[in-house]
Amino acid sequence: MKKRGNFLFIEKNDDIYTLSMTPEMQDDIGTVGFVEYLDGDTLNVDDAILNLEAAKTVLELASPIAGKIVGRNEAAISEPALLNSAKTEENWVVKLTDVDEAAFNKLEEA
Repeated sequence: MKKRGNFLFIEKNDDIYTLSMTPEMQDDIGTVGFVEYLDGDTLNVDDAILNLEAAKTVLELASPIAGKIVGRNEAAISEPALLNSAKTEENWVVKLTDVDEAAFNKLEEA
């Protein structure tokens, strides 16, 4: 099941929620050139996930849902352009668990 919020896709597989940028966001910001993950193992709604610099902007990517971080796309730190990839196995940002199912269901359908 896939939802969207804060210009991110949130895809649920079992108990893992994978967040990735929507194609619209990828187009709007341009090629990503720098990625810096913020410290911490949990996210609340609208907490910053990472800072990024792209061709058209510098921004702080905010989480549309709360949860426990169980994975970060570490490859994007050394190869930031992966976040611009069309391949979901390359362009993900973080993976979460302990997400409130009701909060996830309230998000917009993707």
